[in-house]
Amino acid sequence: MQTRSELRQIAMTCLYQIDILKQTHLSYDVEEVLKENLSVDNEFVKDLVYGVITGENEIDEIANKYLKDWKINRLDKTGAAILRMAIYELKYMETPPIVVINEAVELAKKYTDEDLVKMINAVLDKFMKEL
Repeated sequence: MQTRSELRQIAMTCLYQIDILKQTHLSYDVEEVLKENLSVDNEFVKDLVYGVITGENEIDEIANKYLKDWKINRLDKTGAAILRMAIYELKYMETPPIVVINEAVELAKKYTDEDLVKMINAVLDKFMKEL
């Protein structure tokens, strides 16, 4: 059984892959992307991936509101995937906010640079305070 941290990493990978496929105008099937990355069907990962995909415009508006002098489309794809996932989870899932923020920061530390870690932390902290 995988931990929630590992599942978030899988969801991030799926969202990253989908973003690349969209950018290169290649067709894709979300279910196939999920199957490629999941050894066992998992509702948490599916909720995150489908939630971010269907709510991307709203999620990006929230991110852009709190990104100082930046827009989410300027972030690298990994950082954007992490931020979108965390915003979705804060807004629509029952996970305690401190857990969501900590998990996002830990993923960002692993896959992005120090500046982006700080940016993601700041955006999520500001958004959490308005929930």
